[in-house]
Amino acid sequence: MPDPESLPIDQIYVPVKKRKTLRPELVQEVAASILEVGQQVPILVRPDEGRLVLLEGLHRLEACKALGETTILGVRGSGETAHHKALLSDGAEAEAERDKMARLKKLRLEKEAAERSSASADAIETQSAKLRSARSGTSTGRGSSVDPRSKTRTLSEWLTQQKRDGGRY
Repeated sequence: MPDPESLPIDQIYVPVKKRKTLRPELVQEVAASILEVGQQVPILVRPDEGRLVLLEGLHRLEACKALGETTILGVRGSGETAHHKALLSDGAEAEAERDKMARLKKLRLEKEAAERSSASADAIETQSAKLRSARSGTSTGRGSSVDPRSKTRTLSEWLTQQKRDGGRY
């Protein structure tokens, strides 16, 4: 790619289609950045019948205009250069999107594994609670586990048994 050079702003033509994408709030941000650190990235233009046609860098160009600049740092290229650069940036964006999706998939799988692990731990805890209650002769409150030794025939016997075993009635 050719070296950046100082280009006269008044010789740069902005196509109508490109002009429609102008966002004034972004121009203000770029202008503030140019005031602080200067123009870091040159614009891309192509020569066309005694003028330069803007290919890339609309907001930088408008920011320099707003700051009262008469020249801007730019690179002369062709439509193919801009197209190639766009493809490279699209490829980088696609790669970034793939990386993001891979990270999200990994997080989702880790979350699902943690949930399964937690569910397994809960199931084990439930089983051990049932075993403890079966050994001690009390119920966990889920379902009715009746001790075959304690067959009661009347409500009075049942109440007496509950008091003796520490149960609630």
